[in-house]
Amino acid sequence: MSKRLRIVAGIALATGLLVAGSPALAQVETGPWTSESPSFNVQQRGCGVVSNLTFQLTCSTASGDQRAERRYATYTGGTRQFEGSFRITSLGGTRISLKQTFRDAPTAGPFWMLAVERGGRLYAVHGGATIATGATVGTTVRVNTVHNVGKEHRTYINGSRKHTYASSGTSFYDKFGAYRTSSGQGPATVVWSNIRFWRK
Repeated sequence: MSKRLRIVAGIALATGLLVAGSPALAQVETGPWTSESPSFNVQQRGCGVVSNLTFQLTCSTASGDQRAERRYATYTGGTRQFEGSFRITSLGGTRISLKQTFRDAPTAGPFWMLAVERGGRLYAVHGGATIATGATVGTTVRVNTVHNVGKEHRTYINGSRKHTYASSGTSFYDKFGAYRTSSGQGPATVVWSNIRFWRK
């Protein structure tokens, strides 16, 4: 092999290694983490429409169950990490939930919800605390949630820890998409990408 070919092959190999290793660079907190691929169901209610990873609320209705989401399999115990990036492509409404950690047992119901207001403020639905700003139309935002079941739930925005919430020790599941909160309304279109899950 000529020197030039060896150099090209070396560059290709190095590039390949960087690409193959890039998902680990996006994780937050120390591992070791084990990648997993939980199953999910698509939920479309009211004026909610799901097309692959595009989630829409097509109406401005300020009441009723308006949702377009993926609901992932239930987990119990351990530490779980979710990662995904969202980009709001249109927001005619406000106060739309984007990511949820839901309690499945013993009493089912929302445990933690990340929502967005018109103008780009991200906030925790329960308590109303501002988590971040700048989630404006067209901007890609990366979300990581690390849930140590029975201890705490931590939220990272673009790699920075922004919120911590005490957790009980029950069963939970992850949801994301676009969901009208009790004080919100559409329309809204949200595109999610780079969805990953880990456990340890």
